[in-house]
Amino acid sequence: MTAAAPATTNVRASWLLGFWHSAIGKKAVMAVTGIFLFVWIFLHMAGNLKVYIGPEHYNAYAGFLITMGAPLLPAKGALYAVRALLLIAVWLHIQAATQLTLMNRRARPVGYANRDYVSAGYAARTMRWGGVIIVLFVIYHLLHLTFGTVHPDFIEHDVYHNFVTGFQVWWVSAFYIVANLALGMHLYHGLWSMFNSLGLSHDRFNSWKRGFATVFALVVTLANISFPIAVLIGVLR
Repeated sequence: MTAAAPATTNVRASWLLGFWHSAIGKKAVMAVTGIFLFVWIFLHMAGNLKVYIGPEHYNAYAGFLITMGAPLLPAKGALYAVRALLLIAVWLHIQAATQLTLMNRRARPVGYANRDYVSAGYAARTMRWGGVIIVLFVIYHLLHLTFGTVHPDFIEHDVYHNFVTGFQVWWVSAFYIVANLALGMHLYHGLWSMFNSLGLSHDRFNSWKRGFATVFALVVTLANISFPIAVLIGVLR
């Protein structure tokens, strides 16, 4: 019995390692991490909509995120746990996407003479540079509104003030808008690819997939770009 347990563990580890190194495994990892990221992005957007209710409600929402999980967890415990999961999900997502691209290139070293860009779609063709913009945006976003390192007038625990004064710098707002347009295209193509990875690739699902991916990407993108625009035009003061 004692010898069988390590053998079983080794078999499972070998299977998981082989699954990770396969194209199907990488697509599955991208789908699972994609679902987690899609849910987080939507909830993050929905929470930020509270800024339109006023500073008290928005700061209260920020306070809830800090105390979430109490008394089982210390202050910011749940928030740090979610951030750690996000970092792991993003790393696995990028790693799987990069390795899958390299696998596809090795499988077809000679490119297409005439690539069908129309059928590929603009969002699909901009996934790589869009992903780079999103990564740079996330880094700047953390330094800007989370840590306040690059913020012009950061006040601890006054999230509404930091939000409004941060977006009053026009080039910062412009960068947020461009990054969220790239995010919208990434979401659209990512949702489409995720459904295919989950086996929903039949023609009868195409209209439903396209509609859901379009609505989801539009809702998130329009809501996110509304924040800097609302500050610049004076709706949020």
